[in-house]
Amino acid sequence: MASNSKSETFLQRYGYDLLLASIAALYVLTVPYTKVEESFNVQAMHDILYHRTNLDNYDHLEFPGVVPRTFLGALLVSIVAAPFVLTASLLHLPKFYALVIVRMALGCIILYTLRFFRRQIRNKFGHQVEAFFVIFTAIQFHFLFYCTRPLPNILALGLVNLAYGYWFEGRVYAALNSLIFATTVFRCDMLLLLCSIGMQLLLVWKTKKISVWGALKYCTGMALSCIGLTILVDSVMWKRLLWPEFEVFWFNSVLNKSSEWGTNAFHWYFTSALPRSLLAAYPLSLFGLFLDRRVRSFTFPVLAFILLYSKLPHKELRFIISSVPIFNVSASIASNRIYNNRKKMIWNSLFLTLLALLLVSLAGTITSFMASFWNYPSGYALKELHGIGFHHEANEEWVHIDTFSAMNGISRFCESDLPWRYILFLSFSLHVTDGGFDNVAEVCRHLVDCSEHPVINGFKCLFTEDGFSRVRLKSGFPPISLVKEPKVYVHGSLGNQNIVSQNLSGCS
Repeated sequence: MASNSKSETFLQRYGYDLLLASIAALYVLTVPYTKVEESFNVQAMHDILYHRTNLDNYDHLEFPGVVPRTFLGALLVSIVAAPFVLTASLLHLPKFYALVIVRMALGCIILYTLRFFRRQIRNKFGHQVEAFFVIFTAIQFHFLFYCTRPLPNILALGLVNLAYGYWFEGRVYAALNSLIFATTVFRCDMLLLLCSIGMQLLLVWKTKKISVWGALKYCTGMALSCIGLTILVDSVMWKRLLWPEFEVFWFNSVLNKSSEWGTNAFHWYFTSALPRSLLAAYPLSLFGLFLDRRVRSFTFPVLAFILLYSKLPHKELRFIISSVPIFNVSASIASNRIYNNRKKMIWNSLFLTLLALLLVSLAGTITSFMASFWNYPSGYALKELHGIGFHHEANEEWVHIDTFSAMNGISRFCESDLPWRYILFLSFSLHVTDGGFDNVAEVCRHLVDCSEHPVINGFKCLFTEDGFSRVRLKSGFPPISLVKEPKVYVHGSLGNQNIVSQNLSGCS
């Protein structure tokens, strides 16, 4: 009986955490590769773990990107992951396993902060609201899929989760300081959320909880400390005096150059990003605003944050992913009210609608997962290339990786040991635009090319890797299907007969 009691206590304490962590881990294991938005932190984690203090070999010095980013997040995740990466190295496992480890470590950090917030939800609104919060989080694809991806937005999300928890707990200065850390170090756009919540606290909260003088007193020191920390660390790593997020703020907000990466309409977050990320929780969160006035004081500042953010023309779902937990709270309150009143006629209809929405959300998540599975073709192409195992007299096998491939699945973690060697896109991009690799073939007759180009002079196409293209409606069940098209072409130099003679599928 005692063991059963302990088992029940363990499940009560950690059951929700295990559920969410299992889903996030499934996403990592099935979709392990990363994209260009994650490249800085991914390469930084690789370099911290493998090059350590040898800064001259760090990737960011050769490929700095459009704007600099802080190393603090990559350093934290690398410290957590280091013992496991060391163990994998001692077992002579490929570096690819280290990529899985660092993503798992990041996911643990983010989900731990979500656990803190979830416990405050339970304390404030009850166990059933907490249960619905977990259900919505579990059946939404984007939050758990992104929580293991080393984006600056996700590193900031961990601090935002802490801020939400402190906010619910009534520790307003701790909430503001968490947002200040997120703003000054990881994402300058969190300033909009900081201002929205800060104004709401000053205008609505009890005067004994917060004041203008108290906010200045407690938060100015935190801001200066965070700025000093990031300048200290990042100036060393970038080898110049630097506050990364100030440069990001200047580039995106003052110069407004982020619009060069595409623009969307003002309403895009409300008509596209939120419906896709929240799914069933979107209409339910709006319903929750009418049912419980307590949740309005928490939701309105987040809505104001999204409205302010909508002024910037360049929009992406990850920019507002920190708003998802608050909307899920509102949706959970609405669902809890519907569930508790389901025996009444009108509420019973709402309960059936709730069940239908949950099923639709689950179907949407499965579709998004399948699309994402096929959205990293370069990583799978390089893995297949490594598995071929060319045998020839050369001591090294050189692989050229073009811009598209580097943006869609390949990172330093995907590289294998000798005889494989790698050349990134900047070295050979001009040869592609000139129409061939003739000069390169003379220098490196064993070169293998991984690119988006189906035909390259002097090379034979070895195989292709398909990637997700679009969703297609069809009759029957299921009513949609995923359309895949060739995305990555792997070529071998004609100067190497061992490559040319390989019996591979080709590109036809």
